Amino acid sequence: MSNSPSTLPPAFIYRLAEAADWEQAQQTGFFASADLAAEGFIHASDQEQVLATAARYYAGRQDIVLLQIDENQLRAAGVRVEREWVAARGEAFAHVFGRIPRAVITRAWELMPTVSGNFELPAALS
Repeated sequence: MSNSPSTLPPAFIYRLAEAADWEQAQQTGFFASADLAAEGFIHASDQEQVLATAARYYAGRQDIVLLQIDENQLRAAGVRVEREWVAARGEAFAHVFGRIPRAVITRAWELMPTVSGNFELPAALS
């Protein structure tokens, strides 16, 4: 018996987003970022990759939002997601090949750096 994407349990991927891009998504109904235009996909992470990505690219920034995306709903909406090897990081990351419909973003958290400039996962993910 196979499950259709709409009946599969949620499988989440995460996007660290600039607050301005998240605000735009709430107005347009779709999340997109500069990497989609520049590289043809939106960078995303599995939960265990979020903090390393935040430290590497967003240390100390106070305008970051963590988006939780239901990957099954994203695929059901016709948006391709591929896990691709990133040699510089030594692991595979989710790449989203298209705009992300707002409806498949299930949660959003503002991420504020600690005094040391690092981030912590929201309590709901710990």
